[in-house]
Amino acid sequence: MQPLRDLEIGVMFWAGRDPGATLRELKAIGVRCGQIGIAGDFPLNGAAAGWKAAFQTEDFPVVTAFCAYNGESYADIPTVKKTVGFIPRQTRDEREKRTLAVSDFAREAGIPSIATHIGFVPDDDSDIDYMAVRGMVRRVCDYAAKNKQTFALETGQEPADSLQHFFIDVNRENLRINFDPGNMILYGTGDPIEALGVLAMHVGSVHCKDGDWPPTGVPGALGEEKPLGQGSVGMERFIGKLKAIGFKGPLNIEREVPDPAQRLRDIAMGVKLLEKLRG
Repeated sequence: MQPLRDLEIGVMFWAGRDPGATLRELKAIGVRCGQIGIAGDFPLNGAAAGWKAAFQTEDFPVVTAFCAYNGESYADIPTVKKTVGFIPRQTRDEREKRTLAVSDFAREAGIPSIATHIGFVPDDDSDIDYMAVRGMVRRVCDYAAKNKQTFALETGQEPADSLQHFFIDVNRENLRINFDPGNMILYGTGDPIEALGVLAMHVGSVHCKDGDWPPTGVPGALGEEKPLGQGSVGMERFIGKLKAIGFKGPLNIEREVPDPAQRLRDIAMGVKLLEKLRG
């Protein structure tokens, strides 16, 4: 594969359809690398070889395999707390096994990192759930290290200082952050540009996603995702801050809307915006 340029424009996309057709569709709107999302019901057995072949044929490097889980819902903040990531006790064992299986898929497909949302980690590091999730993250990191991978946590649910404390406590060299500025807006957890400065040393990958803050007077509501450049993140500030901290990895556009055609249109607009901002 051809080497990627600094701040190459990429995309977050989901596995499921024909690998070659999926990548050609993405290349047609101006991206040439990305992150692949693995849904909880995506069958992993035998899938890695087909994706690896497509990555090579289409000259489309994928930097992260992102692990999602059955039963997750992002309807509102209380629902996220109950269903997402490693926090729900009843699904921890199942989700840990699935994460390790995605790590194996990524190794076979030639993908150097895995990532996930671990959920709302309690602030109190003596909390039983905090300790259980910390242990899970350590085990996943250790397994990923055997596969010569990093393990990245998605930002959004915790303020930057809380996530920084968790990183220090986990104490694993291959633990990273997939920094998503839009999530910090959607969850109302803090200014993403300031947070990027706090977490800079841990950032291994990024999402370029935009959105508006949660509505006032509606407890538990999430903000609204927007096309890139049309929300409250301030993409010029975000790209400028990435340059300032020395980040050189792909700018992976994430856009989650039900209509596939609208998603592609919005990503194509995002590509044009990022081409302008990265210089």
